[in-house]
Order: sequence, then C-alpha cells, then structure tokens
Amino acid sequence: MSDIMPMTRVGYEKLRAELDVLENVKMPEVTQRIADARAEGDLKENAEYHGARESQGMLQAKINLLKDKLNRADIVDTSKLPKDEVVFGATIKVKDLDFGDTEEFTLVGAGEEDFDEGKINVTSPLAQGFIGKKVGAKIEVEVPAGVNRFEILEIRFEE
Repeated sequence: MSDIMPMTRVGYEKLRAELDVLENVKMPEVTQRIADARAEGDLKENAEYHGARESQGMLQAKINLLKDKLNRADIVDTSKLPKDEVVFGATIKVKDLDFGDTEEFTLVGAGEEDFDEGKINVTSPLAQGFIGKKVGAKIEVEVPAGVNRFEILEIRFEE
C-alpha cells in the first residue's frame, strides 16, 4: 500500500479531524471502559471487558487506516490542472447511453467520497474511466456490475 492518494486540502483536513477525534476522544473513552471492566474482577467471564477490548481493536484499526491515508496523501492544487479534460477535482455531466438519463460526478480524493452526492473517489474504476477524456467523448467503463456506457456532456470546476 505505497500508492499516493490524491486529495484536496478539504479532504485532508477532514481526515485529520476524524483522526484527532478517534485518538483524543474515542480511544480514551474505550481505555476507561477497559479499566472500569477490569476493576470488576474476573476477566474470563467479563463481557464488558471483552466488548471494550474488541471496540479498542476496531478503533485502533480505523486509526491505523486513517494514518495510512494521511501518510500517502498528495494534496492536489486543482487550479493548475487542465480545464478541458476530465481530471481530479472536475465535475462532469454525463449521459448514460444505455438508459438515456444524465448524471453528474465530481472526482474527489480519499475522505471526500459520497456517492449519494455524486462525489466519487478519483481512484475508483468509474472515475478512472473518465480521466483524460474531453467533452463529447463516448466511453465504456467496466464496473463490478458490468459495463456502463457514457457520453461526456460537460466538464466544469467548482471554485
């Protein structure tokens, strides 16, 4: 896992804030739960203790994942990217050639993805199918559910 992860400054700060909460709020709470449960005595049959230890393990895994993403982060200055093709940070309007409807996607970095709002991770198969294409391009994107066919109608950048 040494690949760089492109992200905006906003996405980077969002991940840092989440990491801060996990490390400085959630982890001390879990540590206190473990201490309280340990004080109850016999640990072999102490469900509170075992539940808190499990929570601690899952929380530590999440912390490690966030730290890894932040360590591999490459903050992209979208103002220096081409404006006439699909690149990181672009919002694109596409027509689904199989169903005829139009959709909008914004190519974002780790921590910013939200499929309900059309924000897709730039490293996803769908986003990778659009990268480098221009308005009018017809593309086929292989996704786990099959092949999606699109025509790019518009490329714009949010300021």
